[in-house]
Amino acid sequence: MAVVRTLVLLLLLASAVLFALYAGTGNVKYKRLGLVIFKWTVLAALGFFAILFVQRLAE
Repeated sequence: MAVVRTLVLLLLLASAVLFALYAGTGNVKYKRLGLVIFKWTVLAALGFFAILFVQRLAE
């Protein structure tokens, strides 16, 4: 579980760095990649925590 949390945190950090690069350079490619990483990170995290919630209900 700690691995998943760390991975989510690193992906969110990567997304923030890409947004900062977009703000600094104005290159749209950084914004697009940052949004893609952010979207899939949030979806994966929601799925992971939904599985944890269902497991907790099954106990």
